[in-house]
Amino acid sequence: MMPLQEKNILIIMPKNQFEEQELFGLRQALEPTGARTVVVSKSGQAATGMNRERYTPDGTIIDWNKQEGIFGKYHAVIVIGGKGAAKSLWDDPIVPQILVDHYRAGSVIAAIGAGIVVLARASLLNGRCASPDLDLAIAELDRLGIYCEEEDVIADDRIVTARDGSAASSLVKSIVELCQNTPT
Repeated sequence: MMPLQEKNILIIMPKNQFEEQELFGLRQALEPTGARTVVVSKSGQAATGMNRERYTPDGTIIDWNKQEGIFGKYHAVIVIGGKGAAKSLWDDPIVPQILVDHYRAGSVIAAIGAGIVVLARASLLNGRCASPDLDLAIAELDRLGIYCEEEDVIADDRIVTARDGSAASSLVKSIVELCQNTPT
């Protein structure tokens, strides 16, 4: 059985210097769930990861709601990190709106690594998160008053944070459990 059959998941990635293990590990862990995933970035163009691997997203952040076959809200929105997250996602004006809007609609909101800062800046974290593996992200979370715990994955309500790409399977397991309760 595919637990996320007919569920849509939006993945938001940095426009460059994304963390390959986070993106590719997440997509690999999501594949057997049956979820339809859409990946967007600020530019929507081919991006180079921190280890020089390339990936072309499905579209741009600004067109998150114009993806073919997707109607209404996504069941989960996941922000991935990497060094590029600080440059292209932390201060993006649209991403926090997408996250808060989906959270209010009952969607699961998740982030991995440096992507966790985006959730904190959108005021979606409840004072704690999984400790990202990037010192710059830890320093920013500390500045924002968020306590980083040495856990692979932390789930609070419908907010899930994961330390890094090695926790992608555990993150997806939490998302599957939480998405069981989201409307189709």
